[in-house]
Amino acid sequence: MNISGLEPQPIWRNFAALNAVPRPSKKEEQVIAFIKNFGENLGLETSVDDTGNVLIKKPATAGMEDRKTVVLQSHLDMVHQKNADVQFDFATQGIEMEVDGDWVKAKGTTLGADNGLGVAAMMAVLESTDIAHPSIEALFTIDEETGMTGAFGLKPGLLQGEILLNLDTEEDDEIDIGCAGGIDVTATQSYPLQEANGQIVKIEIKGLQGGHSGMDIHKGLGNANVLLGRLLYTGIENENIQLVTIDAGGLRNAIPREANAVVSVRNAEEFINQAVALKAATLEEFSAVEPNISINIEHSTSVEKALSEKDSRNIILALKAAHNGVYRMSPDVADLVETSNNIARVELKNGELKILNLSRSSVESTKYAVAEQLKSVFELAGMNVKFSGSYPGWKPKPGSAIVKLMENIYEKDFGTKPHVVAGHAGLECGIIGANYPEMEMVSFGPTIRGAHSPDERASISSAQKFWSFLKEILKEIPKR
Repeated sequence: MNISGLEPQPIWRNFAALNAVPRPSKKEEQVIAFIKNFGENLGLETSVDDTGNVLIKKPATAGMEDRKTVVLQSHLDMVHQKNADVQFDFATQGIEMEVDGDWVKAKGTTLGADNGLGVAAMMAVLESTDIAHPSIEALFTIDEETGMTGAFGLKPGLLQGEILLNLDTEEDDEIDIGCAGGIDVTATQSYPLQEANGQIVKIEIKGLQGGHSGMDIHKGLGNANVLLGRLLYTGIENENIQLVTIDAGGLRNAIPREANAVVSVRNAEEFINQAVALKAATLEEFSAVEPNISINIEHSTSVEKALSEKDSRNIILALKAAHNGVYRMSPDVADLVETSNNIARVELKNGELKILNLSRSSVESTKYAVAEQLKSVFELAGMNVKFSGSYPGWKPKPGSAIVKLMENIYEKDFGTKPHVVAGHAGLECGIIGANYPEMEMVSFGPTIRGAHSPDERASISSAQKFWSFLKEILKEIPKR
């Protein structure tokens, strides 16, 4: 089925056009040009700032000139993840989509509904001739997924809007009024290589669900890096293991789904037997949440140089000790993850080690507490640790006028109360709010599942609900 023919057509048609344009994070040149041309072709005031953010302004429809100006905001980039057996180049190819019941999904890659459906909705509003709305400032930011570069580069005074509607959440019955901040924790080290003293063993983990390292961190899903660390730990008691290579995980904001390691072990049969026993226990442990997990441990014929047993031991101990998952639940908001860490990527090649983490928290002091705990573990293992990419959280304001308006509209239109929540994902609202402290901000969106993984899918019926809700909000924006 042609995605463009789905209802509501204004959203799906624009989403299909957007997904034909490559737009991985930090490589947004093509999609910036696409959105700039879109605004200019509509005859609307369009500009691109020094960072690469695109701003398109649309005047109010007749009779709504006295309403508060609304900033509609979404990010242009998407997470680029694919299954290992899929050949795909995110820098040159558009996303291949298909319909499965009520869901739109991609063929073996991330879909880009995060945040492409928000972008498509903004495009639909900008091109519309029959939607009542106040003055619109449509802000399309860049590089949200790997550093929030666009939001950080947004200059004070560029926006005149009094209300910001961020279209970047993933449950259509939620109105989001707060989010977590984050910080990247990176551990690195260079190690001398020597001859491998034992037999070569290969470990492969695959079939995990993965998912969003913020919104899914509390679900007890398997982290391929953590599971790899557990398996490797079985071989260090007698310092009989040497690491050769590790290629595990991927982006910081995605829970790792796959891991591969090659090791040299002096008593390989004993190691494999112990690892296979742990494999059986692991499969049982995760049977309810990871039914497709696959762990393979086998002899290999590779004869490469390896790290020393001592250096290997230190790395394995660090992987075993580093915190992953929920660090603290919020004492103020029920069921909200306050602080967490995702061990996202472990790479060892030619003696060069890199371990990437993303720590999140809605409380700055606790964000640094978990980051400093990680730093302590990795430094004890002899690694160098760097903090980078820190961004603030977004403090909830549940009593704001726009939140009350949206609650009333939702209950009137859908017959039930929405959930007013704060989320554990990173949103640009906290950064934008630092430069525009008086602006009222809310985030909402259609239902998306499996964001940041190749299982990402977007609900067709939810997109219809979201579109109806957005149009009604724009119609009801109050006067200045």
